[in-house]
This record gives sequence, C-alpha cells and structure tokens, in this order.
Amino acid sequence: MAAGMSGVTLRPATADDRTLIEALMQFYIYDFSEFAREPKDFRFNEEGAFQPYPHLEEYFDASDRWPLLIFVEDQIAGFALINQHSHRTGGHVERNMGEFFVGRPFRRHGVATEAFHAVLALHPGRWEVAVAVRNAPAHAFWPRAIAAAPNVSDIEQTEGDGDHWTGPIWSFRAA
Repeated sequence: MAAGMSGVTLRPATADDRTLIEALMQFYIYDFSEFAREPKDFRFNEEGAFQPYPHLEEYFDASDRWPLLIFVEDQIAGFALINQHSHRTGGHVERNMGEFFVGRPFRRHGVATEAFHAVLALHPGRWEVAVAVRNAPAHAFWPRAIAAAPNVSDIEQTEGDGDHWTGPIWSFRAA
C-alpha cells in the first residue's frame, strides 16, 4: 500500500481495477443523485443501473489523471480520481479532485479526511477542490479536511462564475 494512516491506505488503481471503480461509481452516483436539480439526469438504464461515468476510461489512459483506491484495513472503502482540470475560468492547477468517494459504512469515522490527507501526501502541488452548489455535506467536509491537512498552505475559497462552475472552489498548495 502506498500511503496510509490509522488503517487508511491508498493504492494507485490499475486497468484491472476499472471494473471495481465502475461498481463503486454506482454508489457514488446514487449518493450524488440526491442533489440533482433534474431527476432525469439520474435515471436507471435498461439494466437497472445508472449510466456509466463518462470520463472513467481517461483515468486509465491519460498521463494527467490519477485514479486511486481507498482501503480501510484491506477493505475497499472508496476511490479518488485526480486530474488537472480547473473549475475557474482561465485557471490552472497541478491537481484537481475530480471525484472523491468513501462508502457509507466508512463515513463518520475520519476515513475520508485521512484518505484525503494521504492523497495530498502522494500528490503535492497546486490543488483545486470544487463542490457542487447543492452538495451540502461536501460544503461541510471539504473546508474542514483542507484546513486540517498538515502540509497545506495558501488556502483560498472563491465562488464559481455560475457558467464554468456553480459552487465554491477551494485552491491551496500541498507540500
């Protein structure tokens, strides 16, 4: 395992892990559907599943994307998908939290915060974390997790422009 604290570890995902992330993505999309403005965007397909995450393939093919698996004591607990996409018009970042998911059985135990801090240790640089305007739990989680990271400085919160992104955007440097 690459990095870890208190039983939380990360491992870079390989192409062999794609099916695992696709399965976890169904729970992520289900959780996210609670915040949808348009329920039609989250309808089940003919197989009773949500539509596949449209950019997952890129995380295994592109050099500027990093898929990670999150474990708690060797149990899969979630994933992090990191890219270099800025949510600010004309913005540039070295790392962006594209998607971050910790399964419900592992929530409220500090797993997500520890996993996020381990991600920052593995991927230092100029970061951005954007949160959808309707995702209230993420609005509570991200500022606490970012501020508690021991290697973070230059924290700044801005609001998306409403066109390129709607919601808060945190930018910071992770050493």
